[in-house]
Amino acid sequence: MRRSLDAADEAELVRRTATGDRHAFDELYRRTSPWLAVRLRRRCADDDVVADVMQETYLAVWRAAGDFAGSAASGSAVGWLWTIAANRLVDAFRRRARQQQAPVPAATTAPAAEDEVMAGRVGQELEQALLTLPPDVRQVLRAMVLDGLSVRETSLLLGVPEGTVKSRARRARIALREALS
Repeated sequence: MRRSLDAADEAELVRRTATGDRHAFDELYRRTSPWLAVRLRRRCADDDVVADVMQETYLAVWRAAGDFAGSAASGSAVGWLWTIAANRLVDAFRRRARQQQAPVPAATTAPAAEDEVMAGRVGQELEQALLTLPPDVRQVLRAMVLDGLSVRETSLLLGVPEGTVKSRARRARIALREALS
């Protein structure tokens, strides 16, 4: 059995995990967890948060492997796994922000009300502009801007040609520029 798992790619391991194959899940974890932990640590210095996100990610993989295995997924299994982890990391940051509503120390100068309003407005406008982008364009934007991946790395992650990555990135820049102007 071990030999057959060594020959399986990550997509096959996810498909086997969807059938409840614990050994396939263990192999998927063995192959992807070091890489995933490094990527998460590049975005978050808190080891506790990274550990929680890793646990939540692999729990979600175990539970949702059938969603990936049953779909005609255009992306790779590793890309699917990273998407889950990135979403879990964002959720962790949001939870932390809600929990750490720390009072402003009296010794610091509070920003001007106009600055706070403008920062909130720009943030809301950017969020709305991002939501108007098609999902495939948003994926490219996330990979290249948030993850800092190159065109080639993004191409490999999403399983699309480099030219497609470049055109989607261009479409994203144009759409965001128009939405924010």
